[in-house]
Amino acid sequence: MKNEGSEKLSAHVGRRHLLEKAGLFLGATGALAALATPAAAQNGLPGATYLLTLTDATTGAFASRSALTLHADHSIQVIDSGQGGPAASFSSQLGAWDTSPGAGVVARTLDFSFPSAGIARVDYSFTAINNQQVSGTATLTVFPLNADPQGGGGTVVGTFQFTGQRVTAS
Repeated sequence: MKNEGSEKLSAHVGRRHLLEKAGLFLGATGALAALATPAAAQNGLPGATYLLTLTDATTGAFASRSALTLHADHSIQVIDSGQGGPAASFSSQLGAWDTSPGAGVVARTLDFSFPSAGIARVDYSFTAINNQQVSGTATLTVFPLNADPQGGGGTVVGTFQFTGQRVTAS
């Protein structure tokens, strides 16, 4: 007859050994994930808001100022000083971002124009100069309301260069 206490002890030791192995595995994979984190994340981009100055890529003329926020879930929000008019009236921009080769960021946002009820897509491409600054380009493409703004087509109505400074609390 087996000793019931001995069986319980053996089962407990087996579970503990399994938990220790699982802990080592999770620790190792966490360390590897930290090493493999894209440069954009290491530079503090997720969760950061930048105040951008946009200029027309062709003429160099001032176009607008924007506040751009990159969220950790890879969503992006942009508000722009020109969105209330007088040249055009459009909504804030919402979209998605991801890292690109060379520690860069690509993003795509959508907004709606009023009263023409069109859709605008803004494609961003930029790099972090350091944890405090970004620079890049933005291409504005417009679509009719019933078109697919994520597909091809549309009419490019502007290309802009921008620089940005991280917004801080102090």
